[in-house]
Amino acid sequence: MPERTRRIASRLRHFFGDRRHARRVTARLPITVGPSGLRSGNGFRRQVSLQGHTLDISTSGLALIVPAIRIGEHYLTGEDRRLWLKLELPKQTIDMQVAPVRYESLDMRETEKGYLIGVRITEMTDEHRTIYNEHVKQLFKHPSSH
Repeated sequence: MPERTRRIASRLRHFFGDRRHARRVTARLPITVGPSGLRSGNGFRRQVSLQGHTLDISTSGLALIVPAIRIGEHYLTGEDRRLWLKLELPKQTIDMQVAPVRYESLDMRETEKGYLIGVRITEMTDEHRTIYNEHVKQLFKHPSSH
């Protein structure tokens, strides 16, 4: 594990404490995230989002690194906030709804800049859930391949 990732993971464990219920595996996967349920004036979903990547994943949640904590006037974190997330797996992109549980600003001295957001998976289609769980399972079997 690169030193930068180890430092961030250590900070994540310190920040989150021992609240994790599922084993996590380090995985840097591209993501697109945005507030769930935003609608424009004509009723169509507005495509407001940020690009980022995962730090680690588990069957129940993910740790995300994003460049900002808000999009326009919409914060990504907060009580009862729901986010939509597109996760780019090697063979397929999957969608899910997630709920932020914690966030932390990354220090300027870290090589990663932005925000670390811990999210819990709240909704996913059965097909995407199967694909996601299989990917997590494979990462645990072959941790050096990601």
